[in-house]
Amino acid sequence: MPKHIKTFKKILVMEVTMEYLDLLKKAKEHMPKLQSSSERFEMPKAQGHIQGNKTIINNFVAIAKTLGRNQDKLLKYLQRELATPAVVDGPRLVLGRKISSNFINQKIEQFAKDFVLCKECGKPDTKLEKEDRVLFVRCTACGARHPVKSKI
Repeated sequence: MPKHIKTFKKILVMEVTMEYLDLLKKAKEHMPKLQSSSERFEMPKAQGHIQGNKTIINNFVAIAKTLGRNQDKLLKYLQRELATPAVVDGPRLVLGRKISSNFINQKIEQFAKDFVLCKECGKPDTKLEKEDRVLFVRCTACGARHPVKSKI
């Protein structure tokens, strides 16, 4: 192949590449900025309202799913800690008295700290195991195992 044709092909490839890179740069400028947390696990927050003498948490099932725990265990824990009867109504939790969302969120965080998050690595990749009469939190990420006071 003659030298001038090889040179022409090189120039053509460089121009196409430069156009492509310019187009990528322009497209990136028009993209929305990604807002991501450095944590892959975010503590769930209770969303709800007070209706008469009852407190309703609309996202109870989602909270239990995020924590990776059975909703019956979370329900039992919240009933004991909040000192109120409660009923699961579909995805909602109906508490038997007026309770502030801050107090409910504190109890959910305490539940996560005691029964979900690993005390060694802090990750939420844990499972509850019962041996004899002792409840353990076993981390599937680091392998640590810790006994917990059985409040559930």
